[in-house]
Amino acid sequence: MIKLSGIEKVYRTSSIETLALDNINVDIQKGEFVSIMGPSGCGKSTLLNIMGLLDEPSKGEVIINDRQLKGYKDKELARIRNQEIGFIFQSFHLINDLSVLDNVEIPLLYRPGSGSNRRELAKEALEKVGLSNRMKHFPTQLSGGQKQRVAIARAIVGRPSLILADEPTGNLDSNMGNEILNILLQLNQEGSTIIMVTHDENMAKRTNRLIRLFDGRQVS
Repeated sequence: MIKLSGIEKVYRTSSIETLALDNINVDIQKGEFVSIMGPSGCGKSTLLNIMGLLDEPSKGEVIINDRQLKGYKDKELARIRNQEIGFIFQSFHLINDLSVLDNVEIPLLYRPGSGSNRRELAKEALEKVGLSNRMKHFPTQLSGGQKQRVAIARAIVGRPSLILADEPTGNLDSNMGNEILNILLQLNQEGSTIIMVTHDENMAKRTNRLIRLFDGRQVS
């Protein structure tokens, strides 16, 4: 599903050059649940952003679903992100002025389809994460764990084949964190490929495979 070859990412300013990733080689198969671990600043989120087509490598090759993406236009990359990739972030990124149901519908606004169909897909996604009784609530009325479940519902509403999760349990206590991980494990069992950045060794051990980074380099 994902193949990264010789990935390098350099950030440059007028006075300094920072090597964020150095010679990363990753091959992730369909249906895997892979964790990425490493100390803060080691390049975990940068790597996830390259996998999610939110950032481009300075060097190297990115292949997703058998497509070599070098040279793709922004509009083509945006379509792939919207239709094939679901994103889950540590800080939820919900819109407080919108209801839970409306928040979940957001990715579908960029696809053809009727409003009634969008609403049904959003309801289905919320039922999957156990929040069918909170559809009319607003994010400010939810706990942290509930907000993250809404964020997961938003990530899966378009039925993506790939889910990228950046510290999805980082702002939650251990009980809520385990609840969120159990949802991700269930989605993986149902066929989703999941890549998760985490600082939690216990969470990582419950996934299929672990990639470790240190100072921008892949160490295992």
